[in-house]
Amino acid sequence: MTRLGLRSTGSASRGTNGPPSPSPTNLYLSPGSLTPAELMADIKLGLYVNEMIGMGVNGVTGDYSRGASGYMIRDGALAEPVAEITIAGSLLEMFAHLTPANDLRFRRGTDSPTVRVEGMTMAGA
Repeated sequence: MTRLGLRSTGSASRGTNGPPSPSPTNLYLSPGSLTPAELMADIKLGLYVNEMIGMGVNGVTGDYSRGASGYMIRDGALAEPVAEITIAGSLLEMFAHLTPANDLRFRRGTDSPTVRVEGMTMAGA
């Protein structure tokens, strides 16, 4: 029972420095039909992100800007590694131009296949 005398829904989580609060669990993005290689095949210049750095989402405007690292995509193939790149865009535009690959694996409480997002801004070394 909770302080309000209601049954717990079991949908809260707790970080290392705060009280329990609502959060998603068992959430995943459905996979698409193309492989990650097929999603990259027609990209002349892009970024394959494998690590995100910091926080940077404005919940009011939908503006998105975060640090990232990964690999450059050149002529449809992974190329040199990059770090401290900034990627930016609008959440509404990102969701509208999102294409999931077919490589979904369930590992955690929130999972996603490789995702292609077109039209974002990329800057950095």
